[in-house]
Amino acid sequence: MSISTYYLGCPIWSYKEWVGKLFRSDAKPGEFLSQYASVFNTVEGNTTFYAVPSSETVTRWREEAPDNFRFSFKLPRTITHERKLNSADAETAAFFERLAPLGNRLGPFLIQLPPSFGPEQLPLLSAYLDQLPASHRFAVEVRHQAFFAQGAAENALDEMLTVRAIDRVVFDTRALRTAAPGDPIVREAQRRKPDLPTRFIALGQHPLFRFVAHPDVPANLPYLAELAQVTAAWIHAGRTPFIYMHSPYDVFAPDLCREFHRLLGQHVDVGELPPWPGEEKGPEFEQLSLF
Repeated sequence: MSISTYYLGCPIWSYKEWVGKLFRSDAKPGEFLSQYASVFNTVEGNTTFYAVPSSETVTRWREEAPDNFRFSFKLPRTITHERKLNSADAETAAFFERLAPLGNRLGPFLIQLPPSFGPEQLPLLSAYLDQLPASHRFAVEVRHQAFFAQGAAENALDEMLTVRAIDRVVFDTRALRTAAPGDPIVREAQRRKPDLPTRFIALGQHPLFRFVAHPDVPANLPYLAELAQVTAAWIHAGRTPFIYMHSPYDVFAPDLCREFHRLLGQHVDVGELPPWPGEEKGPEFEQLSLF
């Protein structure tokens, strides 16, 4: 049993709150990635936004993740938010060189741009995209209001990405916005996440969708049902989407993935989601059940 036709995962894989749920009750941190990858076939690697991993860490990831698994790493914030793509050739080359040992386990790289990166910086974005290695895939996430105004700036951005076969990240915070802000963690998530229109758009072959959920899993079902229909249409059109489930409490991210996969399976054959290691009954349990 495995996911097919598309990629589904969470924003992280190393999360101790999943022990006894997604992970086995005796899981150690060194086993988190392998157990995560036994269920999901991709992860959004937010860790690289904050720091470039060591060579030893990259080697360990390669050994723990199966061939069909894909890491979608974010470009470091030193490149996207501090330098804003300007004079970042050395940092960019070093980043890709460090991750090169992962080989075919590398999914689309996320180029997340800050809200201050607006239409006047499009020539800079164009030049930066043109010097990226052709061997990799990329998706660009913009947060400037002008790129959601359905005007000249948005059209120019979409055309720039389309001709380069680069996807525009779809970032959906609608469900999060419906949550009552009384919980401080929810309130902080609402403050930090962009409040922008959701664009169900596919410009390349690998649409990348980031869903930020309401903390109550059932409250997300209408939004997940809508996303399931859109994702099915992308798959029917021959595209291979990457879908990532976020939550103010990431403890529920695997549950969101499971609900989404179930809904998507009502529209298109996407295989079966493997059982969670934390929910499987081992030989010891089976032996006890005989008595």
